[in-house]
Amino acid sequence: MALKKPAASLFAALFAFAIHASDAHAEKVLRVASTMADIPLTTGQPSQGGEGLRFVGFALYDGLVRWDLSRADVPAKLAPGLALSWQADEATHTKWTFKLRPGVKFHDGSAFTADAVVWNLDKLMKRDSQQFDQSQATQAGQYISNIASYRVVDPMTVEIATKEADAVFPYLMTFVLMSSPARFKEMGNDWNKVAFKPSGTGPWMLDKLVPRERAEMVRNPNYWDPGRVPKSDRLVLRTMPDSNTRVAALLSGQVDWVEAPPPDTLPRLKSAGMQIVTNIYPHNWPYILSYSEDSPFRDIRIRKAANLAIDRKGLAEFLGGTAIPAEGMIDPKHPWFGKPDFKIRYDPQEALRLMKEAGYSPEKPLRVKFAVSTAGSGQMQPLPMNEFVQENLRAVGFDVQLDVMEWEALRSHRRVSSDAPENKGINGLNNSVAYWDPFIGLIGPSWSRTRPPVGYNWGGFKDKEADELAAAAQVEFDPAKQDALLARLHTRIVDQAMWIWVVHDLNPRALGPNVKGFVQAQSWFQDLTPVSVE
Repeated sequence: MALKKPAASLFAALFAFAIHASDAHAEKVLRVASTMADIPLTTGQPSQGGEGLRFVGFALYDGLVRWDLSRADVPAKLAPGLALSWQADEATHTKWTFKLRPGVKFHDGSAFTADAVVWNLDKLMKRDSQQFDQSQATQAGQYISNIASYRVVDPMTVEIATKEADAVFPYLMTFVLMSSPARFKEMGNDWNKVAFKPSGTGPWMLDKLVPRERAEMVRNPNYWDPGRVPKSDRLVLRTMPDSNTRVAALLSGQVDWVEAPPPDTLPRLKSAGMQIVTNIYPHNWPYILSYSEDSPFRDIRIRKAANLAIDRKGLAEFLGGTAIPAEGMIDPKHPWFGKPDFKIRYDPQEALRLMKEAGYSPEKPLRVKFAVSTAGSGQMQPLPMNEFVQENLRAVGFDVQLDVMEWEALRSHRRVSSDAPENKGINGLNNSVAYWDPFIGLIGPSWSRTRPPVGYNWGGFKDKEADELAAAAQVEFDPAKQDALLARLHTRIVDQAMWIWVVHDLNPRALGPNVKGFVQAQSWFQDLTPVSVE
């Protein structure tokens, strides 16, 4: 018996050591609950809007240009990505030279070169190329619409020519993401097979894909930027479009991170020790209005009445302080805001007067239909928010019908113009909008030349002064002069009440108490590479 005690003691010590060693090498997993109903396309150009780019596009892939998301105190800025530098020729401003980053490898080990850039542009633009993919081309349509041609200059240099001078072209190149030509060939030239085994150059690599449920990504230890090699071993992205389901998953320990928690759950989350993180970013939650022949919003009195009918301060309070009232497309502190004469505010009496002048009242309401989503990237809490606005508009003489659909379905309505057959009877879209660059934020929505699929003017807004300012801003390469033109453009579209602007999101997300390293950038996008669960 005397011999058994040391043996038992030794066994216990060895067992404890084994457990400790196992813990030391345990996989560090970050589990994220998104607002999406499906996993975005994994082949290169993701679906599902900004959230698809945030969690799949910029995780698995890189563009020639990238966003610097490392700071919370300043708006995100452009930075070198797969290109070390880019420059437009001085004579015409239509030929851009991109000097590529040497030594970059795709996840499959093949080299990133100028030939790969041309191959990827062919997959989006050259319909007779073997790699052309309509799904990806659809997602990238608004980023590549001004490209006229492209060519290899040398193995590490690419020249891209635009149809017209385009001062915002580098911003658009952040969204054109590079897939591996070698992986496409390996998968028998079949993008459906590539989707389950994609190869980019990004900081994460896809390990598992379960459509409509989850994607699991693992760290790319050989990522070209050593400072952005992920701190977590594995990133698990879950689809949870229902906001209360996301909160329950966080409280029960099923996930570590949730997007867009409902405002009424924030006190409970805080009391449970969760981190609630917010920050301003270039976002607007509007109704994009139709100017089609049968649309009542062709009447500026009705557009102004709708803008004056909404209690934005009350809505922000309803959202638990996770939003701020909008006074136009742009935040009033932004250099593009300008000096509009039309002051967007809560003035239901003036709204009633304008509606009466246009022939409508609460007793004789104007019937309108808005297409809205159940969830989605930047959509905040779309159903209760739309019901809040619906009641505000009813009080001044609108009878608002909400056509509720899944987020990607709403985006499909937006990718075609308001005149398209699928948009018949729809007078507006509730689709959140970004203003991180001049084209997406102001030029694209207001210039009559930029109707889908080449831009964001879904409703067909057409105004001579706005057109002149948009055209001038598009070709102004001096930042200060461009800012001044954009401020005048914003002034004009607010004075014309181009859309119904409601609130700016403060981008709330809830993190478990043991989530470390996250810096919430002033951006639609976020960098998960420094994040770990301790």
